[in-house]
Order: sequence, then C-alpha cells, then structure tokens
Amino acid sequence: MRITEIKVLPVDGDEKLKAYVTIKLDDCFVVRDMKIIKGTTGFFIAMPAKKMKDGTYRDLVHPLDKSTRQMLEDQILHEYKRLQVPGSAAA
Repeated sequence: MRITEIKVLPVDGDEKLKAYVTIKLDDCFVVRDMKIIKGTTGFFIAMPAKKMKDGTYRDLVHPLDKSTRQMLEDQILHEYKRLQVPGSAAA
C-alpha cells in the first residue's frame, strides 16, 4: 500500500486542530476527514471517527499496526510542514 495523493486543508484559529487531510491509497481508495492535531508532545494524526450513542468515539478507519500508522503520520506531517509558511506558528 502506498499513499499516492495527500490533500491538506489547514484550519486557522484553533489551538489544537491544525488541518483536515484527505489521502488517496494506490490511486483507488480515498480516506477523508483525517485530522492533524497539535498535542502536548507534538503533532499527530487522528483518524475519522463516529460518535457513538454513549458519547465515545470510534475510528471509522485505522491502521492495524504501528509501522503502518508511522508511515501514514510521517508522510502526512511531511506534506503539512511543507505547506506551512516559514515562521508561522504551525510549523
């Protein structure tokens, strides 16, 4: 599996949510509404989720292993940082 396209839509004015992301996998499968979040230890990717009746959230899609999650985060965050204006607060 490889990411063949990454679209980053920056969000202004939010302390934690920095961008929404859409990725295309192998030019044939799209995942929308991933989020780039600035946490206490740095940036991370939040998967699209659905709110359950009990108020908890459940990921709609997610990697099944640590290496796949790391590959996704590395490529998405690289693209996000590439798009940032030098000297901006998000970089």
